[in-house]
Formats: sequence, C-alpha cells, structure tokens
Amino acid sequence: MGDMVTFPGTGMTSQGYLAIPSTGAASPAVIVIQDWWGLVPHIRSVVDRFAEAGFVALAPDFRHGGPAAKPSEPRQMLNSAQLDEAAADIATAADYLAGRPEVTGKVGCVGFCAGASLALWSATRTERIIATAAFYPRLPWDGMPARWPAYAGKAALVHCAEADGTSTDDGVQAVRGAVEAAGGTCQLHDYPGTAHAFFNEDRPEHFDQRAATSAWARTLEHFRAKLG
Repeated sequence: MGDMVTFPGTGMTSQGYLAIPSTGAASPAVIVIQDWWGLVPHIRSVVDRFAEAGFVALAPDFRHGGPAAKPSEPRQMLNSAQLDEAAADIATAADYLAGRPEVTGKVGCVGFCAGASLALWSATRTERIIATAAFYPRLPWDGMPARWPAYAGKAALVHCAEADGTSTDDGVQAVRGAVEAAGGTCQLHDYPGTAHAFFNEDRPEHFDQRAATSAWARTLEHFRAKLG
C-alpha cells in the first residue's frame, strides 16, 4: 500500500515508508517508530494498518536501510545523545507530514521497544505531536529528565508487557509522573502473561493475538480521540 518517500531531515535528507488512506479525505497523521530491527516488514505492515484505519502514516528509516547489527543495540539506542538526535529527526518528520495536503495538521507518534521510548519523548520536542503511544518501551534511558513540561495538554498511552514488569516498572511510572505533572494525561495498560514484543507477528515466540488485538484497538481509539 505504501511507498518510500524522501523528506528534509536534520542536516541530511531522510527517507521513510509512507501510506495514505485510500479515501482521499484529509486525515490526521501518525509517525511510526521502529524497534531496533529497523524498517522491517512488521513496521511497514503497521504503517499500512494505520492507513487502512484512516491515518496518514510514516515510518522514518533511522537506520538508512540497514537492520540492527546485534541484539545489544536497544540499550545503546537509549543514551541521551542518540535520543536527542532521533527526536530531532522525528520533529522534522512531523513538520513534513503536517505540510502534506492529505494531512489535517494533527500528528501522533507510536513506537515499539526502543522506538516506544522515542515516541514518548517526541512530544517533548515538538508542538506538532500531541498524542503518543508506546508498546513495551525500554525505560528508563540514560539522561531521562525528571520534568516534561511540553506535555501540557497532550496525551500518552503505554502498553506494558508482563515480562517487562508491567506498569509498575520504575521507568513507566517515571514517565507517567512526568506527563501528568506537566498537565498531560497518561494511560497505562497491562497485558497479563505477555512477553516483550507481544504485538510483533513476525516473532511468533512472543506474539500474543489477544493482547495485540486489544492494544491495537486501544491505540486507534486513543489517536482518534486526540487527533480527530
């Protein structure tokens, strides 16, 4: 359904996978942030599913065509310098989407694993992103600030796997506290019996159909309510 597109980045040209609803009507937009494996078929399928649900969706290719080199990279992606750089790229992606004629102007951001941390953080870096959703985020990260004032009036949704410690995880609670202290809202949902990556159909050893279906429905409801 989608196509690769090129758009201005921070200091260089960026690429991403873009899908547009077939209705042709102006729609809200969602940025989809990959996990450490890169712009793999699973992430492209999520973009396509958002388009089918009525959202213009874009997955920036932070790895520029290359997959993760080793499983230890998720931790490495979460240091403060890399978060700032990636968040700046997400902000330019939000500007690109807001400028497209198919987009109403309201933008959300969703991510998975390390990308979930970036999705949550993205709303602190640009006013365009007003709603975020995070699937089993890797938290906390190095240099995570205690205050997120830019979340005032914005909304976050976090899907928590049992294997990651559920919503009682210290990092998840820190995010909730920062969002709510800023005047935003933060919904937490636990999925009993689930492993990390329970939404990823390409990882059958972790995939949980019931949890994935519930989390997807909640995510669509969240973005429809906040983005219009």
